[in-house]
Amino acid sequence: MRRVVVTGMGMVTPLGCGIAHNWEMLTKGRSGAGDINNFDAKNLKCKIACEVPRDNEQQGSFIEEDWIEKKEIKKIDDFIKFSLASSKECFENSEINEINDDLSKRSGCIIGSGMGGLPGIETTSVDFHAGKRISPFFITGRIINMPAGYLSIKYNLKGPSYSTVSACASSAHAIGESYRLIQHGQADLMLTGGTEATISPIGIEGFVACKALSTKYNDRPHLASRPFDEDRDGFVMGEGSASIILEELEHAKNRNANILCEITGYGMSSDAFHYTLPEPTGDGAFRAMENCLLDGKKSARDVQYINAHGTSTPAGDKVEVDAIERLFEDTDGIYVSSTKSQTGHLLGAAGGVEAIYSILSIINNTLPYNLNLENEISTKKIKFVKNEPVKTNTNNVISNSFGFGGTNVSLMFSKLYE
Repeated sequence: MRRVVVTGMGMVTPLGCGIAHNWEMLTKGRSGAGDINNFDAKNLKCKIACEVPRDNEQQGSFIEEDWIEKKEIKKIDDFIKFSLASSKECFENSEINEINDDLSKRSGCIIGSGMGGLPGIETTSVDFHAGKRISPFFITGRIINMPAGYLSIKYNLKGPSYSTVSACASSAHAIGESYRLIQHGQADLMLTGGTEATISPIGIEGFVACKALSTKYNDRPHLASRPFDEDRDGFVMGEGSASIILEELEHAKNRNANILCEITGYGMSSDAFHYTLPEPTGDGAFRAMENCLLDGKKSARDVQYINAHGTSTPAGDKVEVDAIERLFEDTDGIYVSSTKSQTGHLLGAAGGVEAIYSILSIINNTLPYNLNLENEISTKKIKFVKNEPVKTNTNNVISNSFGFGGTNVSLMFSKLYE
């Protein structure tokens, strides 16, 4: 089986734009949560979110004109804009100047998203019912496969090109499927990851209606996202994008690429239980992680850290803890944290963002810590990373992503050893 490595990364998150900026903010324990600025949320039950910063004066802010051609800005929703921005950094990071015609047919693009252009659909519907004309770019600026379409056109990627839609596991599936395509010889290079921008009145109230969002910390947004804490009451919605370039190992070596790490495992499962609630015993989450280890031919003892799904929901966090405890019961314990405590929950983009944070933890031998973990869930084997980052030799990391509908994905990233 062909080996697959990571050679490029880019991101836009509530902590700001760029890999270096994100890692600095993450390890300093900065929160991306605040009052909603995109629209007037005073009449909503949830008034907070983790929005991508757009203040020209703030370092790391997302300035559209810096990333996107001016003529395209009004045609597309933010989820496409974010993906164009993170992918631009990703290609710069990979030092790939162009994809020539020969390589283009062996290069593809899979970008996950859970909800696509929801804000644009919402505002267009209001305008349409008020008698306004619909833009000819309405459809192409909103449908979920368009980030992959735009990026394939921009970077001459003529191999497999599509999107994955599996709620909060969307971008983890995108990365895993890209890994499989290269493993099985159907591509040599894949641009992958995920993007999401659904902070809108309907997006917020929709998740409030299914009792998923935090509502008791409206006056203290920075305290609202508190995965694994007994006082958690739901997640904080985030937005952003993550892009990753995967390459077949020999292909990367032949072009003298800067290899960041290897992707070594991909495990999936389904709870087959409920639309929104996780299966109570955590068996689905357990099997996804177990399948990931089997795929990577590793044992639980080989893993140093799990970047948990950890959304800060009462049911989900407890179930994930139980699954991790079961998997690591015969070990000395495992470091765990959820970076959603800082970024909020980026839904379909979460798996991509957390994959990059997992890779950075390997590169820097540093584990990011869980904010707001003041009264943690009782565990036996889990060593929660809290208060400050943990410095430790990090060879293998698992990143978990679980979605509505009971879909579960675990990815494993490892230091490259020849």
